[in-house]
Amino acid sequence: MDSQESTPKQGNLESEKQVVGTENTVEPANSETSEEEKEASVEPQQTTVEEAEPKEDKAEQKPVSEPTEEQTEQPEATKQEEETPKEEEAPKIYATKQEVLDRLKEIANSDEYPQKSELDLLKTTFYKLHLAEREAQQKEYLDNGGDPEHYQIVPDKLEESLKTEMGIIKEKRAKIFQQQEAEKEENLKKKLEIIDKIKAMATSPDEANKSFQAFKSLQQQWKEIKAVPAENASELWRNYQLYVEQFYDLLNLNREAREYDFKKNLELKTKLCETAENLANEEDVISAFHQLQELHQQYREIGPVAKELREEIWTRFKAASTVINKRHQQHFETLRQEEEENLAKKTALCEKVEDIVAQEYKTAGEWEKHTKEIIAIQAEWKTIGFAPQKMNVKIFERFRSACDQFFQNKAEFFKQMKQRFAENAEKKKALVEKAQALADSTDWKSTSDKLIALQKEWKTIGMVPRKQGDRLWNDFITACNTFFEARNKANASTKNIEYENLDNKRAIIAHLKELAEKPDENTREKVQELVDEYGKIGHVPYKEKDNVYQEYHDILDKLYKDLHISFARRHLDNFKNNLKNMAKMGEDALDNERGRLMHRYEQLKSEITTYENNLGFLNASSKKGNNLLDEMNRKVEKLKDDCKMIREKIKAIDAENKNAE
Repeated sequence: MDSQESTPKQGNLESEKQVVGTENTVEPANSETSEEEKEASVEPQQTTVEEAEPKEDKAEQKPVSEPTEEQTEQPEATKQEEETPKEEEAPKIYATKQEVLDRLKEIANSDEYPQKSELDLLKTTFYKLHLAEREAQQKEYLDNGGDPEHYQIVPDKLEESLKTEMGIIKEKRAKIFQQQEAEKEENLKKKLEIIDKIKAMATSPDEANKSFQAFKSLQQQWKEIKAVPAENASELWRNYQLYVEQFYDLLNLNREAREYDFKKNLELKTKLCETAENLANEEDVISAFHQLQELHQQYREIGPVAKELREEIWTRFKAASTVINKRHQQHFETLRQEEEENLAKKTALCEKVEDIVAQEYKTAGEWEKHTKEIIAIQAEWKTIGFAPQKMNVKIFERFRSACDQFFQNKAEFFKQMKQRFAENAEKKKALVEKAQALADSTDWKSTSDKLIALQKEWKTIGMVPRKQGDRLWNDFITACNTFFEARNKANASTKNIEYENLDNKRAIIAHLKELAEKPDENTREKVQELVDEYGKIGHVPYKEKDNVYQEYHDILDKLYKDLHISFARRHLDNFKNNLKNMAKMGEDALDNERGRLMHRYEQLKSEITTYENNLGFLNASSKKGNNLLDEMNRKVEKLKDDCKMIREKIKAIDAENKNAE
């Protein structure tokens, strides 16, 4: 398979990079806040509730005062409000890319503020569908017999539309953000004016009594004015609470109205406490946290309660908030732990891919095997959740880089292999042409050698693509078979004669074996007759030549050895019996015979030496050389036996001479 296999996988990685910023829909408290996320911040960020408990001495000094902004500020997890999208509603499921695009167009063309969480969901959904379509297209292409090397990704027009709409929405968000900032500045001016007015009312008891209704109106206006710049919110609220408390301290008239106000505020705050306490049973931790934020906002907007109840109601509300805070904190701690575990898993997968990349693969099969491993690792990667935000992009880039390197190396390998295939194909075409030119030749021996040489050369040439290789091989083997079939047909009669000769030689070998088992007085003559008959028989099949030769000489050597021993014994006995007759012929007869034997003995020793020297130079690597060695060794053994016989004869002469003395 070609490197094009990797394209969808790489596309997957690319799409993951595009949506990687959307992974942490609920970030930990220490995460960095993006500019887009900061747009959603409309309230000041404070410390935990526990850090802002009301002080006893302050309560004693201000008997009518309500807990300050620090005392009623949002819980500690409020810091995460900007980073954490609201999850009160279940996200909508989109079945097609067009549905996603339609929703983006709707957002772009509407007056609603684009929520980052929804945009992240839309982008993630789009690229998941985009990847699935791309993988399906590649599978269909390959299933229909397409060449992996020529597979190309089809551009997606909807993806371009997506990028266009996201650009429009980004500009819209930026514009809205600027408008919100301008509104915050305007709200700041309005709230400063209210503080100045309340400050003016809190100059004397008489002034406070006269201005009570106006004071209540200013409080209502304060509640209606929304967000201010975050850097001014805390100081603004502290000043507001300060002068409200001063106003209540100076208020002597309308005590009934004040008591009614205290009672009403107590009821409202008690209800908020109950609601906060019930949030502990909320399964959705994020939703409970956001609801608690809203309750804190309402708590701030409710006026003061009676001095003696102020600490009690605040403690109750703070305790309920602490439970939600702890659950929320634990939720993010769990998320952080899971993200660290995911980082470890993704790091291990990166190392696996890098180890695969570091290996050297020499065959297409090895590349295909490890391609499947890479694809399996990529599939496993998809099952692993997000890593910590600061590492998520880095670890993904590392993984994608390793995968890309593997598929680049694979593409280069198959490119070079394709070049080798082309060269090998040209070489095999040349051999096919040579074989076809020899197919009709009748020069059996020479052409056979040439075709055999071509077949050996064919084996040394590397692989070619299967279809082309099968076609070239069929052409080549057809040409070879054409010649050899014609040769075999022409040599059919010759082969029949050779097989007949083989049968005759095996019959002679069988007769020799019978003589070896049952020798008689005429065995020597019979053996010689069979040897002469064997020599007159022509060639046998080439494949059987060595076997029949070895079998023939093995039985012949045995017969000669047995016959020689018995013949030598009879010959020596006859020689000894004739010595006395020889001695009667004259005094020098025995000495002359002894001299003749000594001369013959020296001749035989010289011949043995010559043969042994020749044996040392003879090359026995070929079958012919091996047969010659066997023949010369037989001659040497015969000469040695003759020398032994002469020595026995000389000993017999010496013994006869001694007896004669």
